[in-house]
Amino acid sequence: MRKINAVLITFGITFILLLGVIELPQFGAGSPPTHNEVSKYYIENAVKDTGATNIVTGIILDYRAFDTFVEASVLFTSAITVLVVLKKNKE
Repeated sequence: MRKINAVLITFGITFILLLGVIELPQFGAGSPPTHNEVSKYYIENAVKDTGATNIVTGIILDYRAFDTFVEASVLFTSAITVLVVLKKNKE
C-alpha cells in the first residue's frame, strides 16, 4: 500500500510540474522574465537596502532568504521521504 501511495503521489507531482512547464516562455523569446525590472532593482539597490558589500550575498541572504530556507526544507523532506519509501519492512 505504501508503494502504491508513493507512485500516485509521484505521478500527481509530476503532472503539476508539467502544467507549470507549459507556462514557461519559449526558448529564445525576445522578452524573457530574467530581463525584467526586478533584476534592475536588485542591481541598483542591493548595497543600499541590505548593507552588504557584495550584491550576490545581499540578494541571497536578504532578498531571497525565505526562498533559500524553503529550498533547504524541500531537500530535507525529499531525503526523509526516500528513506521512508526505501525502508525495509520487518515482516
